[in-house]
Amino acid sequence: MTHQQAVQFATDRLAADEHLRDSARRDAETLLMHVASLTRTDLLAHPGRELDPAHLAAYQDAITRRLRHEPIQYIAGSQEFFGLDFAVTPAVLIPRPETEHLVEDVLKHLQARLPHDRPLAIADIGTGSGAIAIALAAHLPHAHITAIDLSPSALAVAQANAHRHGLDRRIDFFLCDLLEALPTDQQTAYFDVIVSNPPYIPTTDAPQLHPQVREHEPASALFAGADGLEIYRRLIPLARQALKPGGLLALEIGYGQREAVTALLHDWHEVSFLDDLQGIPRVVRARR
Repeated sequence: MTHQQAVQFATDRLAADEHLRDSARRDAETLLMHVASLTRTDLLAHPGRELDPAHLAAYQDAITRRLRHEPIQYIAGSQEFFGLDFAVTPAVLIPRPETEHLVEDVLKHLQARLPHDRPLAIADIGTGSGAIAIALAAHLPHAHITAIDLSPSALAVAQANAHRHGLDRRIDFFLCDLLEALPTDQQTAYFDVIVSNPPYIPTTDAPQLHPQVREHEPASALFAGADGLEIYRRLIPLARQALKPGGLLALEIGYGQREAVTALLHDWHEVSFLDDLQGIPRVVRARR
């Protein structure tokens, strides 16, 4: 079977599923490039090249996994975020482009307000793959990051990603629930910045999610009670205590949560929001 024939065969199979139809061709090409170690140029320049038996078998397996709605990122084992490549497994939420707004906004805030060489203490709550913590560490050479997660499996992925990018010496990893099990000296007026992309999807919204999200990504990283605000209610008071005076809290939020989150931040200063590319409030920032 040639590259072209394999892609067409896979595209037809994937397009038969209503949930995969829109991305069928792209998924078929991406998976072939993954299993056969091809670049897009290879794929386009040599459509008639024969696919060797080992790669064909791996490709068929990958397509079968995709037909079960397993995300491409888990099949390929990686995802790009903020210009860096991250290993991802089903233990962690797949980093999204929307979360890049959160990282970018924190960097802009720090660059505008603080000397570039000032040491910084930053906490990333619910670090998952480590994407936020590692992206910040890569762009803030004088920062030390505390990356926290409740999942041992997620922390293992984050630690491996930090090592992969040579940043593990500037990131400490803690297994704990929010900030509650940090060393005592870090729980009060310690951090310059606390950042988080917490779970914020209401459990009642689960049936409306794409199967690849609902059935494969970790529920603990997606859902936060009936209204999606459960983590914000717990995290915001803890963050207020752990931040230095004037410290920044930056959180990703979900669709329609602006007013509710504003109410939870009633005793904070300079509360503001950043919209994503669709005009939806995606990041809230506030100062202690």
